[in-house]
This record gives sequence, structure tokens and C-alpha cells, in this order.
Amino acid sequence: MDIAHFDSSGLPKIVDVSEKAITRRTAIAAGYLELCQECATALKDGFGHKGNVWSLARISAISGVKQTSSLLPLAHPLSLDAINIEEHWDDANRRAWLRVEVSCENRTGIEMEAIIGVCIGLSGLYDALKAISHQMTLGPVKLLKKTGGRRGTIDVQWPECPWSF
Repeated sequence: MDIAHFDSSGLPKIVDVSEKAITRRTAIAAGYLELCQECATALKDGFGHKGNVWSLARISAISGVKQTSSLLPLAHPLSLDAINIEEHWDDANRRAWLRVEVSCENRTGIEMEAIIGVCIGLSGLYDALKAISHQMTLGPVKLLKKTGGRRGTIDVQWPECPWSF
């Protein structure tokens, strides 16, 4: 199987999707930011001197999804139908979880938009909490599900994830 984004001589290229069928496509990704105790306390309080830090994660995730083709130069710009974001606080492990679901009708997948949305959303959360401490760890981030396209539905098992299928 060939790796995408390279021509026959090994040079980078954007994949030609003109022959693919337009299908409804969805992708769901999730990940977490592991926090030190001080950051966990601030997040659990829900509000800090900057405001609701979860709202910063959400708006950062939306921005990340919308900017994916600018961040990954070989990704196709997509017309998005929906972006849904959920957060979850895991007190026992001090993990701030973020889930991003993206959908569109197109000829190419939308997995990278979901993954980038989680990464940028969690980075926004890190940015808000770093005034308290830099003792945070980002990741992992995983694709949980994708639908549409020639491969159809793919579900990824991640038992510790609050939204695992």
C-alpha cells in the first residue's frame, strides 16, 4: 500500500480525489491533558481569573478544526457541516478529556480535522492553565471513529476513554 501525499518520484503532492464519490463523512477523536494538582483544582473550580477555561478549550478546538488545511498543507480544505465538542473531567487521574466530532459531505476524509481539533483544544486549555503551572502533559490523542469513504466505518477501542465505543 502506498503512503498518501507522494507522487511516483517521491515528491509531495495533494491527493487527487476527483474520482471519489461524495459521501457523508464523520470523524470522532479524543484525547486528554493530564494536570498537576494545582491546575486540576483550578479546572475543577471551572472559572479562573481568565474566565471559564473549558470555554477556551472549546473555541480553540473549533478554530483548530477550521484551520486544519492551513496547518497541514496537503490536507484538502473542507466545507464543514458540524463540529461538536464535549469535555470530561477525570478526577481520579487528573485528566481533562476533550472529544471532537466533525461531519461533512465530501470526497475525502475528515479524520485530521477531528484530531487537530482535539490537539488545538487541549493546547488552548494548557495555555489557560500555564499561569498556574507548566506541569501538564498533553496526550495521547486518538481517532475513535470514522464513517464514510471507501473504508466505511472504523471504530477504535480505547477502554480508558470516556467515549470509547
